[in-house]
Amino acid sequence: MLAFSCVSWAGVASSRWHAQRNGIARRSTSGARSSGLRSKRGEEQRTTVVWVDESAFYLLPLAVRTWAPRGQMPILRTRFSRDHLSVISGITLTEQLYLEVQDHAYTAESVVIFLHHLLDQITGHVTVIWDGAPIHRSRVINQFLAEGAAKRLHLERLPGYAPDLNPDEGVWNYLKRVELANVCCHDLADLTAQVQQATQQVRAKPELLRACSRQCGYLV
Repeated sequence: MLAFSCVSWAGVASSRWHAQRNGIARRSTSGARSSGLRSKRGEEQRTTVVWVDESAFYLLPLAVRTWAPRGQMPILRTRFSRDHLSVISGITLTEQLYLEVQDHAYTAESVVIFLHHLLDQITGHVTVIWDGAPIHRSRVINQFLAEGAAKRLHLERLPGYAPDLNPDEGVWNYLKRVELANVCCHDLADLTAQVQQATQQVRAKPELLRACSRQCGYLV
């Protein structure tokens, strides 16, 4: 079972500072003021901050530069297909990575399942920071909060198109361009196994997860 450690609200305050430095104001999903003004609450009760994002992994391999004998061009042999996996993950400032894979697109209902799993894995209060995708601000999410999740779960929305503020983007980039670069899979089951194996490789590299947070300007 994956364990998450609690962190202080300093990471959120740092994120707000980073956003202001770039001339971006953050909106709260609850309609409250931005997260920087919530630092007092974070000082009173410790919370685990989780940056969440979704991505897709395709059967078509991501071709990157690689080694080959002189005069022999490396060739990737695979069938053309747009089949892909939908993946959602969350990363904390304490080098914890939580990831789930499915073979169909994520909906608000499946995002709620992921949030349920986060609350099961993490003790105490949880703050999820993510983008403003429609499934993140749907009535299903609001109903989930109203039915009791809001007692432990708080949602913060990043500014519009701000991937540089989400450390999870660094995880996607590393998985696709390093761990799964030039990897050809036969089907989605094979790709699922490859993604899970690559995820274990990333989890074994806490310095990489720290680098993803530092790249976004968060204090680690």
